[in-house]
Amino acid sequence: MKHTVIMLITLLLVPLAALEGADVPTLAGRPNIVLFLIDDLGWRDLGCQGSTFYQTPNIDRLAREGALFTDAYAACAVCSPTRAAVLTGKYPARLLLTDWLPSGRWNPQARLQSGRFIRALPLEEFTLAEALRAGGYRTASIGKWHLGSEPFSLPQHHGFDVNVAGNGHGAPGNYFFPYDGEWKIPTTDLRATWNVLANGQPGEYLTDRLSDEAVKFIRDQRDRPFFLYFPHYGVHTPLQAKPEMIAKYEQIPEAERQGKPEYAAMVESVDESVGRVLAALQELGLEQNTVVIFTSDNGGFYNATSNAPLRANKGAYYEGGIRVPLLIKWPGVTKPGWVSAEPVTSSDLYPTCLAAAGLPLRPHQHLDGLNLQPLFGGAASLDRKSLFWHFPHYNEHPSSVPSSVIRRGPWKLIETFDPEGLELYNLADDLGETNNLAAAKPELVADLRRELDAWRKDVGAEMMRPNPDYNPAAELPKKGKKKTKLEARQ
Repeated sequence: MKHTVIMLITLLLVPLAALEGADVPTLAGRPNIVLFLIDDLGWRDLGCQGSTFYQTPNIDRLAREGALFTDAYAACAVCSPTRAAVLTGKYPARLLLTDWLPSGRWNPQARLQSGRFIRALPLEEFTLAEALRAGGYRTASIGKWHLGSEPFSLPQHHGFDVNVAGNGHGAPGNYFFPYDGEWKIPTTDLRATWNVLANGQPGEYLTDRLSDEAVKFIRDQRDRPFFLYFPHYGVHTPLQAKPEMIAKYEQIPEAERQGKPEYAAMVESVDESVGRVLAALQELGLEQNTVVIFTSDNGGFYNATSNAPLRANKGAYYEGGIRVPLLIKWPGVTKPGWVSAEPVTSSDLYPTCLAAAGLPLRPHQHLDGLNLQPLFGGAASLDRKSLFWHFPHYNEHPSSVPSSVIRRGPWKLIETFDPEGLELYNLADDLGETNNLAAAKPELVADLRRELDAWRKDVGAEMMRPNPDYNPAAELPKKGKKKTKLEARQ
């Protein structure tokens, strides 16, 4: 009996010993990871990205103390697919999760049928949170989820020990308590009512409340490694901010504004949130043992901010819709003020976080993501030829059409499906994508298109097909305007 017990103990300890080998930090020595994912924050909406209008001193400090990527991209021009890419390390096209959720049905006035897509993050995916939790991390998702809903696809079903305010919806009904709202369910005459947080105090502002929850989680986990996924609802619509902050930006002459005062105030509240998290880490002595990542899920919303010099906005596949801020502070690894022009994407965060945690990479899971750590060590580039996007859908954002995109080096090819077309830009010379070179460089277009076709086949991308119900004279159903409960009663 005694020998049996000793053998069992030995068998239990062997995996732990292997996990804590020379190249893997012990559980106590693993760094914490904080990942800010801001909603609809534009590439130039930060001081460190060139804005002179928005006030972001805490985020700018993060850039000074860490690494800044000038050519970072969201995996999609709308939110849900990018969030799925962050958590799975895969392109949205490979996941078959290529549009915001739940989106809607085919439009009878559309010439093409949108590609099929799933309405929730599959449970079969082994998420970043699950990988870190398996490595001993305590995990929390605080804020927007938008990757499915009850009963099977909330954060707690995908590796998060803690879920605060995450549900199937993409925006709060209101940024002030009680945060509730109501709007039409796509393709039906039904309405959804919901609340991102069931409790709170009168006058409470959502961005501040989520920051309270994040700081509390950090304090509760100070003695063990943690992963804080912090996907703010801000700065998504509705554009609502604290009145005193709005008033400050309203004093700035319109000619000097980059966006609306309400939006500027929302950006400042997000910056304050980043500052509060950084201050908590410093106060608890965790600052030098915490990796902090800051990015956005797509480009800035056209009716809130200007993305110039980038072309277009959220929803479009010009640079204004997909190029986003990316800052990484990895103590002892990133050099202060380091800047890279290497093209990187949302899927890269999964393997990078595993590397930061000292955990084995999972290349069978993060098939499309690459570990960014070699760049911090002096590598000239990543072992990747091109980046890809695929959006077989219509949406109502300006400049948005169904399309696929490839970027190889400075060259970017956009293949549009409706209307059919090809656009080629040299981003090194033409960041604003004003000069379509497709007609002037047919051989390059053909080469890029072959690579794009091969990629779509490899990932099983869903393609658009002719719409058999196409009727350009059909009357479209009236859209349901998002309402608060108060408005719904009136």
